[in-house]
Amino acid sequence: MKQTRILLIEDEEGSREALLALLKGSGFSIKGCGSGEEALKCLKEERFDIVISDLFLPDKSGLEILTTVKADSPATEVILITGHASAETAVKAMKEGAFDYITKPLNIDELRIIIDKAVEKNVMFLENVYLKEQLRERYEFDNIIGHSQPMQQLFSRMKKIIKTDSTVLILGESGTGKELVAKAIHFNGPRKDRPFIAVNCSAIPENLLESELFGHTKGSFTGAIREKVGKFEAANQGTIFLDEIGTLPMHLQTKLLRVLQEQEVERVGSNRQIKLDVRVVSATNVNLEDEVKRGNFREDLFYRLNVIPLLIPPLRERTEDILPLTRHFLQKNCQSMQRPLMHLEKEALEALEFYPWYGNVRELENIVERIVALTEGDVITLKDLPSNIVKIYTERDASPTSVTPSGIDMVKTINDIERKMIAEALQLAHGVKARAAAMLNLNRTTLVEKMRRLGMPL
Repeated sequence: MKQTRILLIEDEEGSREALLALLKGSGFSIKGCGSGEEALKCLKEERFDIVISDLFLPDKSGLEILTTVKADSPATEVILITGHASAETAVKAMKEGAFDYITKPLNIDELRIIIDKAVEKNVMFLENVYLKEQLRERYEFDNIIGHSQPMQQLFSRMKKIIKTDSTVLILGESGTGKELVAKAIHFNGPRKDRPFIAVNCSAIPENLLESELFGHTKGSFTGAIREKVGKFEAANQGTIFLDEIGTLPMHLQTKLLRVLQEQEVERVGSNRQIKLDVRVVSATNVNLEDEVKRGNFREDLFYRLNVIPLLIPPLRERTEDILPLTRHFLQKNCQSMQRPLMHLEKEALEALEFYPWYGNVRELENIVERIVALTEGDVITLKDLPSNIVKIYTERDASPTSVTPSGIDMVKTINDIERKMIAEALQLAHGVKARAAAMLNLNRTTLVEKMRRLGMPL
């Protein structure tokens, strides 16, 4: 662990030398200065973790030192030394960024405790900066895999909107990477150093969702034993990502509309309006225009959310991205499982490219992880793929649709094909008709009518 570096600024030579000796004895790397000008010169030449300065110096004030330090090195913590009479001034300095203050005569044990706390805050600040840098690198556009033309068009549009505060609605099937796109918009924009708060509206029980989004006051309902800050407040000056926005109950749609219009939030059980500065990015895998027509979604809220729509194409419509995505997931999983990098045989790659990927990129990622875990050797063959992928690939030319000299029962053949496709879609959708209908590019009512006509169980 690196030694904490401290700059001590004290014009009284005796006090300065005594403090230097005591703090060096405590294991700190410390340097002393007798004036503000000398301290500013040191600060230009070297970096310090902590600055301890007398509030009143002959040539400079501690406030000037504080302002300079915070402007040049926000991670550096400033501790002020003050007389009893100037404690009020010291408190004012803390509001301007000082970490703490200590009054004369100095208590060295108290000073050590303050320094230790300042060191802890400094470490946390630097760790936070490092993590944010890692996030920025992870969500740079170049790190989102998409070589196909539809994805390049998406990236081009994203780059145009990152500098704005416009509300964004991300459209796409489940598993296409909507949250990844939302994070890329945030971490490449001017709010990148502020919070990114993600909320899955479908994953939170309806009776808790209002409190989760907007917060509540103590005693506002049974179980509200303490005050709670909502997700919108937590995202202040940053971005809130509302996933599965189409599932939001109607009464909360009304409240969300007000938040968007007024840029203020009201906690459950409170009449106080809290002003906000939040960018809203939402996402859905359902057609909100259809939901508006059915009366399930407010039209005015839809227009508020749909200022800039971004459509993420499904994986089956950008098959040229399957190979680079697969290679990326292979590298990631081989590394985490400490295996040599695996490679795909040509036939295995063809099978992956032929598969319709109704679960999109998430399904591909999960399948690659399973293959890496279960496959022996470094080469992935057709037999190493899941049976449903192999079946669709091997039966790709087996559909009896060719007309022979003896003729063909066209109605029966078409019905058989429809029955097979509907059954496969329902299996992939785990029986959810709305999702199966979306996979087949049908309305749910049309799917039900077809199933009834074909004699399929409803």
